[in-house]
Amino acid sequence: MFELVVIITRHRWFCAVKRSRFAAVVVLACFSALLVACGDLQFRPQNLAKSDIDLVADLHYRETQDLLRSLTVKLYKRNPDQLKHGLGRSIDQRLSQLFAKPGYVSYEELSFARGTDALELGLSSSYTGDRVMAMMAGLNGMIRHAYGYKEEFFMFDDLDQQKFYESARNIEMLVWRLAHSGGNRGPLLLTNSQSGEPVNLSFERLFGKLIASQDMMARVVALKNERLINRTAQNVAALVFFPL
Repeated sequence: MFELVVIITRHRWFCAVKRSRFAAVVVLACFSALLVACGDLQFRPQNLAKSDIDLVADLHYRETQDLLRSLTVKLYKRNPDQLKHGLGRSIDQRLSQLFAKPGYVSYEELSFARGTDALELGLSSSYTGDRVMAMMAGLNGMIRHAYGYKEEFFMFDDLDQQKFYESARNIEMLVWRLAHSGGNRGPLLLTNSQSGEPVNLSFERLFGKLIASQDMMARVVALKNERLINRTAQNVAALVFFPL
């Protein structure tokens, strides 16, 4: 009888600890998202059909879209020549093409490549089109894929922690490949400051925020689903993205 009481007590303690860990991560995720999106918060009737996780996902999704817009603008200002290589005539036109429509979007000028395929296209030395467009279409498509191509979330929506984790690792890989692309001819796309220029780490900060947001969502969803994240080592030597 005593052993049974001990087992029950341990089980209750384990469940309490698990709930407290989950609550702590959710609170942290909410707080980090609130720092960038507090102005968007207002009560809506549809919020009654949302769990805390859904509200966190809503905020983080909007945050990533804002970060991607900022990154698009900065890349075109740093690489203005790229507008001449595609169908875009202005930064505003490109922003509209990339972000005006929610969900799944593909582009004929990229041969309908999406996600990591579009990233590979933009990083190819033989590509003659708009590299900024290819890269941002790939990034946006990959992150939207992690969110199930939804822009708002409700109680019965399922999210996959592995997709968030792998998209974060892909962004890290993209940053590395951008810094080491082009060989002797110089980088395929200019991001941070080059030799002899004033220090500029604004691109690094934007990429870092995207990585942090995807990693936070991976942790939140993993705890909600009571599943472990498969932290598969990325083959850096092969320079391969996780397919998303």
